[in-house]
Amino acid sequence: MLRNPDMAQFRYVEGHYFVEDVPVRQIAAAIRTPFYCYSSAAIETAYDAWASAFAGHSVQICYALKANSNQSVIRLLADKGAGADVVSEGEMRRALAAGIPASKIVYGGVAKTTPEIEFALQARIRQFNVESEEELLQISRAAVRLQTEASVAFRINPDIDAGTHEKISTGKSENKFGIPWRTARAAYARAAELPGIEVCGIDIHIGSQLMSLEPYKAAFKRVADLATDLRADGHNISTLDLGGGLGIAYDRIGEQAPTADEYARLAIDVLSHLDCELIIEPGRSLVGAAGILVASVIFVKKGSDRNFLIIDAAMNDLIRPSMYDAFHNIASENTASREEKEYDVVGPVCETGDTFAKARRLPVLASGDIVVIECAGAYGSVMASTYNTRQLVPEVMVDKNTYRTIRERPGYDDMIGLDIEGGATSVA
Repeated sequence: MLRNPDMAQFRYVEGHYFVEDVPVRQIAAAIRTPFYCYSSAAIETAYDAWASAFAGHSVQICYALKANSNQSVIRLLADKGAGADVVSEGEMRRALAAGIPASKIVYGGVAKTTPEIEFALQARIRQFNVESEEELLQISRAAVRLQTEASVAFRINPDIDAGTHEKISTGKSENKFGIPWRTARAAYARAAELPGIEVCGIDIHIGSQLMSLEPYKAAFKRVADLATDLRADGHNISTLDLGGGLGIAYDRIGEQAPTADEYARLAIDVLSHLDCELIIEPGRSLVGAAGILVASVIFVKKGSDRNFLIIDAAMNDLIRPSMYDAFHNIASENTASREEKEYDVVGPVCETGDTFAKARRLPVLASGDIVVIECAGAYGSVMASTYNTRQLVPEVMVDKNTYRTIRERPGYDDMIGLDIEGGATSVA
């Protein structure tokens, strides 16, 4: 039985795994495994929860494209009214192509290049979240050159431990992100002196996969104090960008993430007296529980003291378990077998790290059986690679009783054809 309430669109019907009203085995028969599969209803429900939580308040929801940048996913959220949080020109182009207006695009990222800054200025995006004074100078020069003005908010590093994995913690002083909160007033004073710069607010983002609101509470209080100080210094602080990072339950027993309602109540309680428009940047909490990775068993290999369930998906398709030691619930497509066995679930890539789970109890499985890796909608396909010259896997979107492929599996000739043997360029 599926335990995560956010995965209501993923369920068993007469012993078979369904996404909305479509059986996974039917998709697998048509396009072969492995593939990603998303529920449009799950994405829309997650967005509606955020919108409802902030109803009656001035808030712009900017979807964090880094979680999943498939055009169909972005377009689905754009149609709901979402803006975009982007960290590269490529993501900006994806957002614009999917129908998100530039006026709803916020540009973050720790190292924006001059061409990227110029593209954003020419597109007339909503704001830059500035990570350093060096970057601020670069934006100023570009804005003057293009005879325009950039709206900016400094990303503040509040030196707060988000209590998450060290590789996705971004709000401590040891992290590369943002400017130290203690020197923020000096940075804003410098911004006020520069041509082509219009200060509009404050930005924070303290990490990803937060399962407690306490770090947010500390960060929001620090932002509130800073906003008061900056206004006293004469700066226009009209926008507070609170970042994203709210976690999801990856189906661990007893694990429960804060809800959008709980997050909103905290933000409003701590910050509403400032009368600022809020920007929030959910990513994982919109799409994480809305996607699965479907794979097939290649064969079961019996080791000296364990059973290896070798599947056709690999670490290049879903790197989170290898990179972050991340947990994903693994389900069998068919529940007909009640007998269980303990498996190490691994892929075929030539790395010991190509492991999805160790000592996981699953129904007895055999070659050709289908397995489902749950909560793979965020940081799954978007982080995939072609390591070992493995093909990127297709992506599928389900809508009620229909499905469509939203990214095809590339052919080997297409992959190899990306490598070119052009003429040599001589250097004088």
